[in-house]
Amino acid sequence: MKYMKATSISRKLLTRVLSFYFVLTFIVTCAQIAAEYYNTKENIHSELLTMEKTFSGSLTRAVWELNTQQAIEIANGLVAIPMIKGIKVTDENNQIIAQVGEEANTKSFNISSTTDLADGYFNLNSFSKGIFGHSFPLIYEFSGRTTRVGTVTLLSSNEVIFDRIEIGIYFLLGNAIVKTAALVFLFSLAFSKLLTDPLNELTEQINNFDIDDPEASKLHSIGSDKNELNILQNAYNNLIDELVEHKEQLAQAQNDNVLAKYKLDEQNIILEQEVARKTSSLSRTMLKMEKQQRELLEQQSKLQKENSRRSQTESTLTRTNKKLKNSIHELNKAQKRLLESEKMAALGCLSAEVSHEINTPIGISITSTSYLSDTLTKLTRDIQDQKLTKRSLEDFTQNASHSIELLNNNLNRASDLITSYKQIAVDQTSDKFRLIKVAKYIEEIIKSLHPKLKNTRYNIHVNCPENLEIHGHAGAISQIFTNLIINSLIHGFEDMIEGDITIDITMLEERLHIHYQDNGHGVEPEQLARLFEPFYTTKAAQGGTGLGTHIIYNLVTDTLNGTITANSESGNGLHYDIEFDSMC
Repeated sequence: MKYMKATSISRKLLTRVLSFYFVLTFIVTCAQIAAEYYNTKENIHSELLTMEKTFSGSLTRAVWELNTQQAIEIANGLVAIPMIKGIKVTDENNQIIAQVGEEANTKSFNISSTTDLADGYFNLNSFSKGIFGHSFPLIYEFSGRTTRVGTVTLLSSNEVIFDRIEIGIYFLLGNAIVKTAALVFLFSLAFSKLLTDPLNELTEQINNFDIDDPEASKLHSIGSDKNELNILQNAYNNLIDELVEHKEQLAQAQNDNVLAKYKLDEQNIILEQEVARKTSSLSRTMLKMEKQQRELLEQQSKLQKENSRRSQTESTLTRTNKKLKNSIHELNKAQKRLLESEKMAALGCLSAEVSHEINTPIGISITSTSYLSDTLTKLTRDIQDQKLTKRSLEDFTQNASHSIELLNNNLNRASDLITSYKQIAVDQTSDKFRLIKVAKYIEEIIKSLHPKLKNTRYNIHVNCPENLEIHGHAGAISQIFTNLIINSLIHGFEDMIEGDITIDITMLEERLHIHYQDNGHGVEPEQLARLFEPFYTTKAAQGGTGLGTHIIYNLVTDTLNGTITANSESGNGLHYDIEFDSMC
């Protein structure tokens, strides 16, 4: 008897077990190396943070004093540290002051915040270049105010990490190789003794099987252990016992088969007679079925035509629906762009008016400075010519004091106006949350609108507790009050010499309640019903867009998740009631 060459099951099992162990060992070793890598990288990042605390003060002073040479010397000193591969120092306008070593281009890095991004701290990582680092702002405190004067970027590289963990990697690899070699030897020895040798003995006994004498072909004991091979031996011996029994049963079955064949012949004759009778009945049934089949085919043809017509209709409806969805999507995008354009246009108009307003105090300051310079020149000339008198000195002192007073008043006025406008402008272009002192913030908004209110007799009265604070969208609140006040000035007080605006703000059950009213013309009932609709305006001929109140409605309901209602009677002004959570 010929047998196909078989692959050793013990070898195959050993190969699979060891392969799984090799893969597992490789994965664990890689994970340990990765852990060493990231742990070392975190340590280097901590050292970078320490260097930030150590050198940020001297770099801030150097950048503030425009001492470029000192900044370059500090940068060269930092790059001399083996851990630092590069440094870049920029000013507040992102102009490079000093750059040594590797170049830091933040566009090629992944940036992950380490603190609030509003504070300017972030990490730099570039896996493709093998470079990572830490960037932090330079903050200078002057007269109680903090100013960002520049940014410092410290760079390191994977080369530094690998230098630190090199010995650890060699130890991990050596440990994995030794354990793997020992495991291969032990597994090979165990598989050979427990599986390969018993299987070979079992195979040899099975090959000596005698079909004529199954009892003599039973397997003898192939091991003293009670394992799967003993179970296989017992199962094989039981199979031989069953084979002997089945041989006896087969002889009896042959005798029974002869008797059954005789009875089967008798039944065949009876069956042929029954088949002839059934065939006649079946023929009649087939004729009826053919007629029904023709009717079904006709119905199927009609249904196919109807299905085709409906498929065409469905396809047409699907294309039309897709076009409608695309149109709605484009309209929504256009509406969002138009709302943003309206916000920026209002901010641009406010910027132009504030710039014009600043020109007056600055012009007065320039005039006072020029006058003070001429007076000082005259005093210097009198001193040189020895014509200085007590009267001229008193005149100079009085005039200089007056000029300095004018300078202080007008420069403070310009500074306050710029500060108010800057805070409002930043808030209106930002979606960030911050703590807001409501009374002070409303005052800042009104200051930023001073160019529109000066030389008018329009008054704004604010009733708000001084200690009222909320945490929310400052930009949204600024935009709401700006639009409300401008709408009152343009629409409510049209053709009116005097006007009053009253703003009442209270806090009730963690919700901020705002009641805004003016004593202007008010609106008609049909106009009030459409007040918050987009593009609805009574000033279309004068360039009105009709988006002011719509923007207010969106900011209150969407951004602040609040409610807003309006009511008015013609001639009795317009009233708004706004309510939203203090943690909006």
